[in-house]
Amino acid sequence: MAKITETGDAPQSLVDTVADKVVDHIRTNALAPGAPLPSESAFAVEAGASRAVAREAFRSLAALRLIDVGNGRRARVAPADGSAIGRMIDHCVYTNQLSIQQIFDVRRTIELRTAALASLRRSDQEADEICAIADRMKRSFAATGDVMELDISFHAAVARASRNPLFALLITSFASVTRQNWAIGWAARPTDAERMGSIEGHGAIAVAIRRGDARAAEKAMADHFDLTVRALLTAGVI
Repeated sequence: MAKITETGDAPQSLVDTVADKVVDHIRTNALAPGAPLPSESAFAVEAGASRAVAREAFRSLAALRLIDVGNGRRARVAPADGSAIGRMIDHCVYTNQLSIQQIFDVRRTIELRTAALASLRRSDQEADEICAIADRMKRSFAATGDVMELDISFHAAVARASRNPLFALLITSFASVTRQNWAIGWAARPTDAERMGSIEGHGAIAVAIRRGDARAAEKAMADHFDLTVRALLTAGVI
């Protein structure tokens, strides 16, 4: 039987009840990512539900990336990643609830801050990684698909170096939208010089981060995004 919420406005399904119990168990026991969870059967008994209901609750939590579920092993607490947020962003784009321009407005704001923080907080190893990715982008200039993936990796590395996990989570959530629109923006730069200018913008960001110059890193990131937005405007994407 469905559970009535405290407000009495709407019933809560047994699937939601079991899912809530799983989340409560994680929080109550302060479980870290990777920690194993009790079985589906245990949560089913606790909620007075069938194992099929508990299995569905586990699947729903796995889809949200709150738990990891694999064949032949116990479910575990999942590490944070941006895939669930990314799916929601994709859904909003395809259902015309968000435009590409609106996404870029938000992303530009976030990425300017991550670049500034990365320049102040990055380790030497992180600075090396960011510069290495920028260098590989130059060497991979002729391979469009490789440059795209390196571009995504570059922004993710900068976000990680900001030492704010939420920034890293949000930046990785934009990867799917980036892949869908990157080739269009690249094609809108008709000459090799314009394309190399985009790549060199990543190099400028990397150099500023290595130098620990927050103002220069923020400006280089702003310049990079302004060039990208202009290319997408030219292509009619935004």
